[in-house]
Amino acid sequence: MSVDPMTYEAQFFGFTPQTCTLRIYIAFQDYLFEVMQAVEQVILKKLDGIRDCAISRVQIRKCTEKFLCFMKERFDNLFGKMEQLFLQLILRIPPNVLLPEDKSQETHSYSEEEFHLLQKEIEQLQEKYKTELCTKQALLAELEEQKTVETKLKQTLSLFDELENVGRDHGASDFREGLVFLIQNSRKLHSIIENVEKEGKQLKIS
Repeated sequence: MSVDPMTYEAQFFGFTPQTCTLRIYIAFQDYLFEVMQAVEQVILKKLDGIRDCAISRVQIRKCTEKFLCFMKERFDNLFGKMEQLFLQLILRIPPNVLLPEDKSQETHSYSEEEFHLLQKEIEQLQEKYKTELCTKQALLAELEEQKTVETKLKQTLSLFDELENVGRDHGASDFREGLVFLIQNSRKLHSIIENVEKEGKQLKIS
């Protein structure tokens, strides 16, 4: 069997030429074996009709096997020559012939150096794409963080608006006065709580 992979031929046929010749070889061998079996059966039937025949069935089998080996050797020699003809003249695509799907190579042919440059450019583009993808992920994460900060800021502004409204309800003219008012009231409330706690402790002691 040929060791040439013949990949271009396999692309066209859908199978390797070596696979084709191997199947032909196996089919011929199977057919030869079946023929020899049929011949042997015919000879044995003929011998059964001959009285006092000195030839036994074992001798017939040995002769059949010997003839089969002889035919197989002859067939192998002939098939080797036939295989060369098949692979070189019948199942081989000439080097100057392009398959329809490869016709673009006639107008867009590249040298080995150009091919390596294209590969390098592709690798650079892939690296650039990965970098941009990482940058995009970082920007999305930052955007989510900004949304969280914006939500907290809106809550804080809403709290300030409520404080300002409370201050206005109690006569404060602006936010600063309202905040001072709330601080003073908070201190008063804190003092009241401390006094209540002290009186509670004194009552427990008494």
